[in-house]
Amino acid sequence: MTDLLKTNVSRRSILQTAAVGAIGITPALRAAVYAAGSDAPEKTEVKIGFIPLTDCASVVMASVLGFDQKYGVKIIPSKEASWAGVRDKLINGELDMSHVLYGLIYGVHLGLGSTKKDMAILMNLNHNGQAITLAKSLADKGAVDGPSLAKLMAKEKREYTFAGTFPTGTHAMWMHYWLAAAGINPISEAKLITVPPPQMVANMRVGNMDGFCVGEPWNLRAIMDGIGITANTTQDIWKDHPEKVLGTTAEFVNKYPNTTRAVMMAILEASRWIDANQQNKIKMAETVAQKSYINTSVDAINQRILGSYQNGLGKTWEDPNHMKFFNDGYVNFPFLSDGMWFLTQHKRWGLLKDHPDYLAVAKQINQVDMYKQVASALKVSVPKDVMRSVKMIDGVVWDGKDPKKYADGFKIKA
Repeated sequence: MTDLLKTNVSRRSILQTAAVGAIGITPALRAAVYAAGSDAPEKTEVKIGFIPLTDCASVVMASVLGFDQKYGVKIIPSKEASWAGVRDKLINGELDMSHVLYGLIYGVHLGLGSTKKDMAILMNLNHNGQAITLAKSLADKGAVDGPSLAKLMAKEKREYTFAGTFPTGTHAMWMHYWLAAAGINPISEAKLITVPPPQMVANMRVGNMDGFCVGEPWNLRAIMDGIGITANTTQDIWKDHPEKVLGTTAEFVNKYPNTTRAVMMAILEASRWIDANQQNKIKMAETVAQKSYINTSVDAINQRILGSYQNGLGKTWEDPNHMKFFNDGYVNFPFLSDGMWFLTQHKRWGLLKDHPDYLAVAKQINQVDMYKQVASALKVSVPKDVMRSVKMIDGVVWDGKDPKKYADGFKIKA
């Protein structure tokens, strides 16, 4: 056993003991642990999938630091190879829950490209922290952002290929939106492919794509390996955008409500721990970089998690809108308008043939009431409104008030 592993095991043992010991057995404390006076978890072992990305951290740390045991459950993190695999395992019950793409859950709920199954988003896991990477070969020709890419594509005619991580997922939607904001139709003027996150850098290295959108650490990894540059971060597209969620099936929530709340509490507490201070973020980076999780060098994670960015062309900056896991609870609240936005983009790009009942679908999927129970038990503040407003990179405002008009209002669409 290495010294590092010994240290991690020792730290985990101490923290778990402290966490469990803090609970006690008084009725008042029991009520705080099991939300709204509910009973103990019906299922005590919960298998939660994750993809090797920095934003899996709250799920991993909830397990590593023993927050799960504090709430009467044991989280078993399960490293998965692709989002399609996560989707299938959630549908067939091999996974109880997962760190998962926001739009994937909505796609499954509506039967887009898969078996239709009622799904649930329990809470957001993070905001921000993804990026658009362009191949170094494009940057060498002057394509370093959306407008300069559009000029190059107009000048040098050929098939340009860009990658997302799943057809209905966040990265595909950020890539579509970013290209369209630059005047490039991602349907008719480019080829969009799907590549699992850990395989992005290898595929760019051999020339399989001109650009990709993915979560960290794979954008910085492309810079460190000398094959890509960061054209934009996704927080440039939408400041404080929703990203990964804790997702499951509606069936699981209905069958195991106490378990669901207990897991949410553990992960919400881990989210708060990560964002509490810089030292915790560094400890998190050291943990998730390990082979059993992301399997990369710590320096590929610990820079951008603290807001220190470089674009691979000599520009460096400090971004206050870097990846957030808690942000006083604002990150974790499952705003209905966030889910509705993904539906508008699914409609915009032809994944949905007809307009759905945007608000009704969001109310079915986003477990706002359950989240409020959990947040209340942990004394975490919640926003007053289930809708929020944002101005996107193209200047268009999304506020959830007229999703049909919004979806139909774009000049560039399928």
